[in-house]
Amino acid sequence: MEISEFGSWATPITAELITRSAARVTDVQTDGDAVVWSEARPEEGGRVQLVRRAADGTVTELLPEGFDARTAVHEYGGGDWWVREGAIWFANWRDQRLYRLDGGEPEALTPEPEVPRGDRYADGGFSPDGTRLVVVRERHPAGGGGAAGVRNELVELHADGTPEVLVSGPDFVAAPRFSPDGRRLAWVSWNHPDLPWDDTLLTVRDLGTGVDTVVAGGPGESVSEPRWLPDGTLRFVSDRTGWWNLYRWKPGGPVAPAVVLDAEIGVPGWQLGLARYAELPDGRTVFARWSGGLDGLAVAAADGTVTGLDLPFTLIRAVRATGTGEVVVLAGSPTTEPGVYAVTAEGGVRTLREPRDTGIDPGYLSVPEAIDFPSGERVSHALFYPPANPAHDGPEGSRPPLIVIVHGGPTASAAPVLSLGVQYWTSRGFAVVDVNYAGSTGFGRAYRNELRGTWGELDVADCLAAARWLAAEGRVDGKKLLIRGGSAGGYTVLAALVREDTPFAAGTDLYGIADLEALAADTHKFESRYLDRLIGPYPEARDVYVDRSPIHRVDAFARPLLVLQGADDPVVPPNQSELIVDALRARKVPVAYLLFEGEQHGFRRADSIRRSLDAELSFYSRIFGFPLPPGEAIEPVEVENLP
Repeated sequence: MEISEFGSWATPITAELITRSAARVTDVQTDGDAVVWSEARPEEGGRVQLVRRAADGTVTELLPEGFDARTAVHEYGGGDWWVREGAIWFANWRDQRLYRLDGGEPEALTPEPEVPRGDRYADGGFSPDGTRLVVVRERHPAGGGGAAGVRNELVELHADGTPEVLVSGPDFVAAPRFSPDGRRLAWVSWNHPDLPWDDTLLTVRDLGTGVDTVVAGGPGESVSEPRWLPDGTLRFVSDRTGWWNLYRWKPGGPVAPAVVLDAEIGVPGWQLGLARYAELPDGRTVFARWSGGLDGLAVAAADGTVTGLDLPFTLIRAVRATGTGEVVVLAGSPTTEPGVYAVTAEGGVRTLREPRDTGIDPGYLSVPEAIDFPSGERVSHALFYPPANPAHDGPEGSRPPLIVIVHGGPTASAAPVLSLGVQYWTSRGFAVVDVNYAGSTGFGRAYRNELRGTWGELDVADCLAAARWLAAEGRVDGKKLLIRGGSAGGYTVLAALVREDTPFAAGTDLYGIADLEALAADTHKFESRYLDRLIGPYPEARDVYVDRSPIHRVDAFARPLLVLQGADDPVVPPNQSELIVDALRARKVPVAYLLFEGEQHGFRRADSIRRSLDAELSFYSRIFGFPLPPGEAIEPVEVENLP
């Protein structure tokens, strides 16, 4: 065991390893006895490939060169592709047209839009006989018009690709699903300023009469994932009791509970095509549920009795029925990246797509501890990762530096699954705490709603409280506290660093928000009214927007900052990063800025991921004065105004 300064430890978890063969599974679906999944591949510029695994185990890549199965609906996508009887329908990233693939070359189904990439498709649903296809279409009209000009509708695509509008009027629509007899269509909708985790409606249309019935939803209720059972029962997720649980409804009858727990079966609808539960042929339901910051699988019998499955998974991305008594899940654990597995209701597991084999000694992997800590008069939550390296330890009596991670969203959560991006830090001697601050999901609607009107306050308070509590407990060095976050998390980083009482020595802002007013005027439709809930309606609450914008509080900004930004980001445009960088330069505050060409909201390309990680390590080494680990070709980052 070599005694070395924290942060300088040699580790096999390099930026190059993180991106090597790092195809990330993004969704999985079943088609008869075959399983199809999508892989986002950094080494191919972030391209999403579709892969089919036949019943005999044969694995085939499906998309030819030049095709990328990724939709830009809501800018975050999801529901990018679907399968039926050997054929695949997918939205192609380059032109956003919908294509069909059934052997041979993909065939375009939708016409070339008037505006390049202006018609975007996602989340399709077929009638039982396969003759009708209804999809979400997001139309960006000629002449621009900003977010207000974008229309989201449900359209039926006819055989020649001609779209017929079925549902128009709501600001957003999702999850069109036909009943088993083809006589009804269910869908979810919501309007500004709500988002899908706020107030939504579940509507069912009788296709014979055209009569619409609102089944569930409305003020104070978030509904998602409608799914019909063979007997004509409609299942869906609702948080009407304060937790996203399962309910059922039959035409003409009342809504009844199906699975009700103090746990979250649902997740926030940042992406379309969610799949958190599946029905087995014998009437049982396999579902994922969040509890105490961890995810897992459980089974509900027809009488509602729930049995948890003893499985290693702590994060579930999708649950799909096979029709043979199993479900296929996309799942991972603290020591394995997500893979694809077939799971029985009794807890049997078969591996269909192995997680990446990095060859890393398990001694280099830090396993998170779910912690609760005081934050003022409240209790907040986090995942804490201590340093882990079998070959190194810190000097006697010293404590490791801490990196506070602020997840994006802010309506999201810390992911309790192996992330080599986290292990990059812990294996070098950093401790990491991934904070589930007020507003995070997985802890019920009341906790999620705590951030309403308090963004820039409670999230910051929880991040400061986590750092101070861990320092007081003697688990980290209270003089070496760092904070990093992306998107909404980047805003929290900036808001924490402009506080005069900030305990942080430095921070890293990845495509974060510096000016809330500018964001309200210059972002995409999906989030264009998000700040109404988080801050207040604009312009009525303009004073609050100004007060909580870091750009208007730079006089208190005295800590070094690294800013990382995608040049083509449509969610948080580069001007947000450039505002704060220019202001810090003017005040001679130490700052470094890297702009990544071709990147959008979140880095998908291998070279961008490698450069951003190594730049951040170089930045922290400059701040704390520890040497960079030997043997790694880490390009130093230039920090302006650093003494």
